[in-house]
Amino acid sequence: MAAAGEPQKGTDVGAVTLWGFYASSCTWRVRLALGLKGIPYKYKALNISNGEHKTEEFRKISPLQYVPAVEVDGGTIADSLAIIMYFEEKYPDKKPLLPADLLKRATVRQVVYLIASNIQPLQNLGTLKMIEAQFGADARPKWAQDHIIIGFTALEQLLQNVAGKYTVGDELTLADVVLVPQIGNAKRFQVDLTQFPIIDRIGKALLELPEVQASLPANQPDAPK
Repeated sequence: MAAAGEPQKGTDVGAVTLWGFYASSCTWRVRLALGLKGIPYKYKALNISNGEHKTEEFRKISPLQYVPAVEVDGGTIADSLAIIMYFEEKYPDKKPLLPADLLKRATVRQVVYLIASNIQPLQNLGTLKMIEAQFGADARPKWAQDHIIIGFTALEQLLQNVAGKYTVGDELTLADVVLVPQIGNAKRFQVDLTQFPIIDRIGKALLELPEVQASLPANQPDAPK
C-alpha cells in the first residue's frame, strides 16, 4: 500500500493535467481529493487574480474560463465537483469519498451542496469584485464574513446530528474535502470559528492529515514564496 499522499499503483503518472490556482478553494477541493485517492497529476497554474485564465485557449478547456479544470482520458472536465466525481467513479476502491450507506451518502451530499452552492459562490473572486465595484473595497470582507457566518450557522446545526471524528461520521468523505477549503476561506476573511465548535474541531482534526497539509495553498508551486 502506498504511503499517505503518495500515488497508488496502477495510476498512470502524468495522465491527468490539472489547471488551477493555488488560492482557489475549488482547485483546493480537487487537489485534496486527488491526494487522498493517490492520483498523481501535472499541474498548470493560472493566476486568476491577474486574468491569466481569460484566454481563448483556456476557454476551449473551461467554457466559463473558471478553474479548476482537468484534461484526462482524451477529454476535459471543468467543475470541481464534476471532476471529483469522475475520479470517484473511475477509482471507487481508492479511498472512497462517498459512504456505502445511502442515508449517509445523502447527508454527505447535503453538506457538500450547502457549502458549494450556498457559501462558496457568495465569496468567490468574481462575486467580491462585483461587490467592490458597486459598494467599494471596504464592503468586500464584510460581505464575505456575513455569508460565511450564515452558511456555517446552518452547517453547525446540521453537524450536531451527523458529525463524528469528521464531518459525517468517523470516516473521511467528500464532505470533508469540501469543508477544508471553506474553513480556509473563513480564516482568510477573519471569521471567528470558535462560534462554530463542531466545525472548528473537525477542521483541526483534518489539518493533522498529511494529505490535507500537502493540499494547503501555501504548499503549492504557484504560491508566493
